Amino acid sequence: MKKSHLLRKGRISIANHYYSITLVADSRRCLFNDLSLNRLLINEMRRLEEEGACKSIVFIFMPDHIHWLFQLKTHLTLSRVIRAFKGRCSKLAREHSQIDKLWQPDYYDHMIRDESDLVNCARYIVANPLRSGLVKNVGSYPYWDCIYIK
Repeated sequence: MKKSHLLRKGRISIANHYYSITLVADSRRCLFNDLSLNRLLINEMRRLEEEGACKSIVFIFMPDHIHWLFQLKTHLTLSRVIRAFKGRCSKLAREHSQIDKLWQPDYYDHMIRDESDLVNCARYIVANPLRSGLVKNVGSYPYWDCIYIK
Protein backbone atom coordinates (compact mmCIF):
# COMPACT_ATOMS: atom_id res chain seq x y z
CA MET A 1 0.00 0.00 0.00
CA LYS A 2 1.65 3.23 -1.12
CA LYS A 3 2.06 5.77 1.66
CA SER A 4 0.51 3.35 4.15
CA HIS A 5 2.52 4.97 6.92
CA LEU A 6 0.19 7.97 6.56
CA LEU A 7 -2.72 5.79 7.70
CA ARG A 8 -1.21 5.75 11.20
CA LYS A 9 -1.08 9.53 11.43
CA GLY A 10 -3.57 10.69 14.03
CA ARG A 11 -4.69 7.17 14.93
CA ILE A 12 -6.02 6.97 18.47
CA SER A 13 -7.50 4.15 20.52
CA ILE A 14 -10.26 4.80 23.01
CA ALA A 15 -11.95 1.97 24.90
CA ASN A 16 -15.71 1.66 24.25
CA HIS A 17 -15.52 3.67 21.02
CA TYR A 18 -16.53 2.24 17.66
CA TYR A 19 -14.11 1.76 14.78
CA SER A 20 -14.59 0.88 11.15
CA ILE A 21 -11.63 -1.11 9.83
CA THR A 22 -10.70 -2.12 6.29
CA LEU A 23 -8.16 -4.93 5.90
CA VAL A 24 -6.89 -5.67 2.40
CA ALA A 25 -5.60 -9.00 1.10
CA ASP A 26 -1.98 -9.17 -0.01
CA SER A 27 -1.66 -7.89 -3.59
CA ARG A 28 -5.46 -7.52 -3.55
CA ARG A 29 -5.79 -11.22 -4.32
CA CYS A 30 -9.33 -12.62 -4.14
CA LEU A 31 -8.74 -14.80 -1.09
CA PHE A 32 -12.03 -14.25 0.72
CA ASN A 33 -14.26 -16.24 -1.64
CA ASP A 34 -13.27 -19.38 0.25
CA LEU A 35 -15.92 -20.48 2.77
CA SER A 36 -13.52 -22.55 4.86
CA LEU A 37 -10.98 -19.69 5.14
CA ASN A 38 -13.73 -17.18 5.93
CA ARG A 39 -15.05 -19.41 8.71
CA LEU A 40 -11.61 -19.50 10.28
CA LEU A 41 -11.37 -15.71 10.16
CA ILE A 42 -14.87 -15.26 11.61
CA ASN A 43 -13.93 -17.62 14.44
CA GLU A 44 -10.94 -15.37 15.18
CA MET A 45 -13.27 -12.35 15.31
CA ARG A 46 -15.42 -14.24 17.80
CA ARG A 47 -12.38 -15.28 19.80
CA LEU A 48 -11.36 -11.63 20.18
CA GLU A 49 -14.89 -10.91 21.41
CA GLU A 50 -14.68 -13.75 23.94
CA GLU A 51 -11.35 -12.36 25.14
CA GLY A 52 -13.03 -9.00 25.73
CA ALA A 53 -11.01 -7.15 23.10
CA CYS A 54 -13.93 -5.97 20.98
CA LYS A 55 -17.60 -6.40 20.15
CA SER A 56 -18.42 -6.89 16.47
CA ILE A 57 -21.24 -4.82 15.03
CA VAL A 58 -20.98 -5.74 11.35
CA PHE A 59 -18.45 -7.35 9.04
CA ILE A 60 -18.35 -8.29 5.40
CA PHE A 61 -15.81 -10.32 3.48
CA MET A 62 -15.41 -8.95 -0.02
CA PRO A 63 -13.29 -10.98 -2.45
CA ASP A 64 -10.08 -9.00 -1.75
CA HIS A 65 -10.77 -7.09 1.48
CA ILE A 66 -12.70 -7.11 4.73
CA HIS A 67 -14.78 -4.37 6.33
CA TRP A 68 -15.26 -4.74 10.06
CA LEU A 69 -17.08 -2.38 12.41
CA PHE A 70 -16.58 -3.06 16.10
CA GLN A 71 -16.50 -1.50 19.52
CA LEU A 72 -13.06 -1.52 21.12
CA LYS A 73 -13.61 -2.99 24.59
CA THR A 74 -10.25 -3.31 26.34
CA HIS A 75 -7.16 -1.60 27.50
CA LEU A 76 -5.53 -2.89 24.30
CA THR A 77 -4.94 -0.36 21.56
CA LEU A 78 -6.70 -0.60 18.23
CA SER A 79 -3.43 -1.54 16.54
CA ARG A 80 -2.81 -4.38 19.03
CA VAL A 81 -6.29 -5.82 18.41
CA ILE A 82 -5.78 -5.66 14.64
CA ARG A 83 -2.25 -7.08 14.97
CA ALA A 84 -3.61 -10.01 16.99
CA PHE A 85 -6.39 -10.64 14.45
CA LYS A 86 -4.13 -10.41 11.41
CA GLY A 87 -1.40 -12.52 13.02
CA ARG A 88 -3.76 -15.30 14.09
CA CYS A 89 -5.50 -15.32 10.72
CA SER A 90 -2.19 -15.40 8.85
CA LYS A 91 -1.10 -18.43 10.86
CA LEU A 92 -4.40 -20.21 10.15
CA ALA A 93 -4.21 -19.36 6.44
CA ARG A 94 -0.71 -20.87 6.23
CA GLU A 95 -1.79 -24.02 8.05
CA HIS A 96 -5.11 -24.65 6.32
CA SER A 97 -4.83 -23.01 2.90
CA GLN A 98 -1.07 -22.79 2.30
CA ILE A 99 -1.39 -19.02 1.81
CA ASP A 100 2.05 -17.54 2.50
CA LYS A 101 0.99 -13.93 2.91
CA LEU A 102 -2.61 -13.03 3.73
CA TRP A 103 -2.61 -9.27 4.36
CA GLN A 104 -1.23 -6.00 3.10
CA PRO A 105 0.96 -4.49 5.84
CA ASP A 106 -1.39 -1.83 7.20
CA TYR A 107 -5.11 -1.13 7.52
CA TYR A 108 -7.53 1.75 7.19
CA ASP A 109 -9.45 2.85 10.27
CA HIS A 110 -12.20 5.35 10.97
CA MET A 111 -13.29 6.22 14.51
CA ILE A 112 -17.06 6.56 14.60
CA ARG A 113 -18.12 10.05 15.70
CA ASP A 114 -21.73 9.54 16.76
CA GLU A 115 -24.74 7.25 16.42
CA SER A 116 -25.62 8.61 12.97
CA ASP A 117 -22.10 7.84 11.77
CA LEU A 118 -22.39 4.34 13.28
CA VAL A 119 -25.62 3.58 11.41
CA ASN A 120 -24.34 5.06 8.14
CA CYS A 121 -21.11 3.11 8.39
CA ALA A 122 -22.98 -0.15 9.08
CA ARG A 123 -25.23 0.48 6.06
CA TYR A 124 -22.21 1.24 3.89
CA ILE A 125 -20.53 -2.01 4.92
CA VAL A 126 -23.62 -4.18 4.35
CA ALA A 127 -24.27 -2.60 0.93
CA ASN A 128 -20.72 -3.20 -0.32
CA PRO A 129 -21.52 -6.28 -2.46
CA LEU A 130 -24.43 -4.41 -4.05
CA ARG A 131 -22.28 -1.41 -5.00
CA SER A 132 -19.58 -3.64 -6.43
CA GLY A 133 -22.11 -5.61 -8.50
CA LEU A 134 -21.49 -8.98 -6.85
CA VAL A 135 -25.19 -9.50 -6.05
CA LYS A 136 -28.54 -7.83 -6.68
CA ASN A 137 -29.77 -8.49 -3.13
CA VAL A 138 -27.56 -8.33 -0.06
CA GLY A 139 -29.38 -11.37 1.34
CA SER A 140 -27.82 -13.38 -1.50
CA TYR A 141 -24.30 -12.58 -0.35
CA PRO A 142 -22.99 -15.24 2.05
CA TYR A 143 -20.02 -13.61 3.82
CA TRP A 144 -21.41 -11.02 6.23
CA ASP A 145 -23.17 -10.50 9.53
CA CYS A 146 -24.70 -7.53 11.33
CA ILE A 147 -26.14 -7.34 14.84
CA TYR A 148 -28.84 -4.95 13.55
CA ILE A 149 -30.22 -7.46 11.04
CA LYS A 150 -31.59 -10.79 12.19
